[in-house]
Amino acid sequence: MRSLTLKLTLAFLVVGLSGAALVALFSVRNTTNAFDRFRSEQSLEDFADDMSAYYEQIGSWEGVGNLPRRPRDNNGPGNSPPHVLVNAQGVVVIAVPPYRPGQEILPSLLGRGIAVEVDGRRVGTVLNVGNPNRTAQDRLFLAQLAQALIWAALGATLFALLLGLALARTLTRPLVALTQAVRRIAGGDFGQTVKVESQDEIGQLAAAFNQMSNELARAAHLRRQMTADIAHELRSPLSVLMGYTESLAEGVLHPTPAILHAMHEESRLLSHLVDDLRTLSLADAGELTLNRVPTLPAELLERVAASFAPRAKAKGVDLRLEISPALPAALLDPERCVQVLGNLAGNAIRHTPAGGVVTLRALAVAGDLLLQVADTGSGIAAEHLPHIFERFYRADSARVIDEAESGLGLSIAKSLIELHGGTLTAESALGRGTVMSIQMRET
Repeated sequence: MRSLTLKLTLAFLVVGLSGAALVALFSVRNTTNAFDRFRSEQSLEDFADDMSAYYEQIGSWEGVGNLPRRPRDNNGPGNSPPHVLVNAQGVVVIAVPPYRPGQEILPSLLGRGIAVEVDGRRVGTVLNVGNPNRTAQDRLFLAQLAQALIWAALGATLFALLLGLALARTLTRPLVALTQAVRRIAGGDFGQTVKVESQDEIGQLAAAFNQMSNELARAAHLRRQMTADIAHELRSPLSVLMGYTESLAEGVLHPTPAILHAMHEESRLLSHLVDDLRTLSLADAGELTLNRVPTLPAELLERVAASFAPRAKAKGVDLRLEISPALPAALLDPERCVQVLGNLAGNAIRHTPAGGVVTLRALAVAGDLLLQVADTGSGIAAEHLPHIFERFYRADSARVIDEAESGLGLSIAKSLIELHGGTLTAESALGRGTVMSIQMRET
């Protein structure tokens, strides 16, 4: 049995059939018992009326034992009902086993019977010993009632089957759609989505699947884009190197310090790109280790400022330091943090015009260490800001890349900060500059 619809339908059928059978069984039993009690009470009342009429006519219970009993329909004449007559003194006058004539009855038992009254005076009590025999009409009525209950149970079972089938299809339809979408994704067709038809657990599963599918499609697109970008980044320096080497081999060019320097720079760019790719791959695999030591934030910013001061001065950019006093040491890898801050500072100086300001800040915010690199440069457009940490993403695809820039700097910076357990975010506006913020827990 491999169909979930069939399994659920059979489960509903079994539950419905079991419930209907139990209801029918208890209904027949309870109805039969209630009917017997009703007939017994009716017979007892009839017997009490007969005894009251007899006493009113005779004036005593003398000879009452010889009185012919009222026939019970098809039971036939003389078929005495199982009733006992007790006189006003509590002595049995008409006996039915286990009682005997002349036996005294306890007052507690007399309270369970029906009083026989004449002119407002209690002259006796009638007691019920057992249920009267069922007549043919009684048996026919009970048989018809049982049959009706059985048909009602079968109807309820059929309704449960139809309802179960409908519910099973309702439950399994989105699962079937999910299965088909998963198979298409397994075949390489990413971005599959299914319709979310409810807000229950299955609807939440469908929504989670859609989110996962979209993320898979995005990851596949980024992977393809990254492969194309890597090929593009490698092609340029390789083309330069191949051009120089072919020209040198053919004697078209002669080795000069300028040519050798250009070849060295292209080789350095290739090495830098390979190192960046290796760093990213190690970070993605969780194999990039950090050498965490207690480090003062001021020391990090001072190292970065000292390294980039000549470049800022050459471009006419004012490089400033803003460090809150008495900042405690943080447990982090100083070399990796200097690498991140250096990347951010280099980008800030590169995109800040002469006369602008680049500020390196360190401050404490709500128990966290906040490091910022702020500039007054050109800024980043709002549509590009969410993507600047993606690998090889460029807001301006026609922009000429600096020789030392691989297009992976911000991606590496974000990975390194996240490896520290922190966050790297960007705020920017066109014409007003950019603020890159690193927030990490102080220790």
